[in-house]
Amino acid sequence: MRRISGMLVMFGIGFIGMEFTTIFTNAMLPDLGTEEEIGKISGSGFAFGYWGGVLALFILLLLFVEQGNGKTLIGLDPVFGLVNAGAKEGTRLVGPFSAIWFIVSMYFFFAWVKEKPREPGATPARIGNAIKELLITLKSLPGRKSLSAYLGSSLLYRDALNGLYGFGGVYATLVLNWSITFVGIFGIIGAISAAFFSWVGGKADRKFGPKPVIVFCIVVLIGVCTIIVSMTRESIFGIPLAEGSQAPDIIFFICGSIIGAAGGALQAASRTMMVRHADEGKATEAFGLYALSGKATAFLAPGLITIATVVTQSPRLGISPLVGLFAIGLVLLVWVNPRGVAKS
Repeated sequence: MRRISGMLVMFGIGFIGMEFTTIFTNAMLPDLGTEEEIGKISGSGFAFGYWGGVLALFILLLLFVEQGNGKTLIGLDPVFGLVNAGAKEGTRLVGPFSAIWFIVSMYFFFAWVKEKPREPGATPARIGNAIKELLITLKSLPGRKSLSAYLGSSLLYRDALNGLYGFGGVYATLVLNWSITFVGIFGIIGAISAAFFSWVGGKADRKFGPKPVIVFCIVVLIGVCTIIVSMTRESIFGIPLAEGSQAPDIIFFICGSIIGAAGGALQAASRTMMVRHADEGKATEAFGLYALSGKATAFLAPGLITIATVVTQSPRLGISPLVGLFAIGLVLLVWVNPRGVAKS
């Protein structure tokens, strides 16, 4: 029990570090290009991130992580002599490998990304001043309709997206009776799709702006959730299927690729929209608020899914609240200025 508690504490510390890193790297986005270029840069950034994740996953599966037979996915013993399958030595290397992956990736960030120099005479950064400015921003939200609507909207649709990511595998296991291998393939397909379409979404963001991309992605995700809720192994939208039909498997794989595509583009465009709502010189504060709004209600989607599952006694219908979260987020976008409050 003590070992598990220690592991959870270390995981929590690492998660906090990751969140702070994301805030500061996102805050550098406005200085990396013009307003017209930010969408493309954001999309490309998410695309590279997803490709990096896919590459790391393949390296782990092919060389380290042991399957049920003690061999890796390609039938090799885990490298570096990690052959004790009972102790899961290969799988446990995922942690150190991820740490090295972070170090190598961030080396290029620190070596090549140039930070905008502080202006002469600028007020030194102090925690007290930062808290004071944050409180001023929070108090101003009721009078900033576009920013408030966007934070509320993104809070809901990002929570719904995370719920979809988190419970997709649960749905596949409990409703479609998938094996862990199938669930893994489903995740890989989603990640590859996200990598490609984050880049495509960045292109669309540059041409049309982030708001149309966000609206389109939410509508697509509502459609996907509707299909998922309406499908079982025996029927789709109430239409019976032949016994042993593989149609549900094929459809869910397609849904996984669409979730990855729309989710990746949605995340990239959301970051661009936050840049447009950030006051000049306060990008870090804006993205801190953006992160806070996303984490403050992180319990919402899992909680609603749990309640719906318990009430209906169906893991399939348990996904249905996500449709509502996406829909409310879509409605709130009506009050969001596509140019951002700083330019309105």
